[in-house]
Amino acid sequence: MKSIPWIILLSGLLTGPALAETPDVATIIERANQAAYYAGEDGRSEARMRIVDGRGREQVRQFTLLRRNGEAGKQQYLVVFSRPADVRGTVFLVHKNPGEDDHRWLYLPGLDLVRRIAPGDVRTSFVGSHVYYEDVSGRHLEDDSHELLEVTDEHYIIRSTPKRPGSVEFAAFNTWIDRETWLPMKSEYENADGRVYRRMEVLNVEEIDGFPTGTVMRMDDLDEGGHTVVEFRFAAYNLGIPEAVFTERSLRNPPRRWLQRE
Repeated sequence: MKSIPWIILLSGLLTGPALAETPDVATIIERANQAAYYAGEDGRSEARMRIVDGRGREQVRQFTLLRRNGEAGKQQYLVVFSRPADVRGTVFLVHKNPGEDDHRWLYLPGLDLVRRIAPGDVRTSFVGSHVYYEDVSGRHLEDDSHELLEVTDEHYIIRSTPKRPGSVEFAAFNTWIDRETWLPMKSEYENADGRVYRRMEVLNVEEIDGFPTGTVMRMDDLDEGGHTVVEFRFAAYNLGIPEAVFTERSLRNPPRRWLQRE
């Protein structure tokens, strides 16, 4: 029996089993989306947002975030601000609808005004931070074309390109997805010249109620030099939050029962 040349054996080790074990790109992005935005049936967390502009000036905002999953990928989010005084009582409501436009409302208590966030405004600043409205509930997977660029020991690196380039400010973005937790750990957004101008990084992960959870996130504006750090505390899942919490009525009358820690 003839022996198999070592170079063929090495080639098989590098491309055969390793390639076979790598999920396809659709599976990777779906699992990452589930890990980042759909853990449990619902969830609650308190957040502290520290906003630093390019000149080093700092602002702090605190809010509570409630989330509930629906059928076929639908979701509802309610974000209620508690500090500082100039944003206390501001409420952001999202009805996420895969396959169609999401519905977003912002209540401004100083004006007693409910404002609809138009689809074209979702990639603008969320209450003066470097986080965008779309970042809160996530971008629809079907809005982009996805390509698996590289598999490292720790990450799947995915490149996403918008299907409607004129609808967004970026030309593409790359995402590093943790191979163990499936959490997106870093995203870098590029302009038309291929320059990275915006970066999101998860700085800390904890397991909460059995779900790997990003508890510290940083968003950098590489053009202006500013950044926002969001720290999530007291996260909990599967609380039984009812759908009635996520209605327009909650914009002016937030549900105190679900905003308080048990």
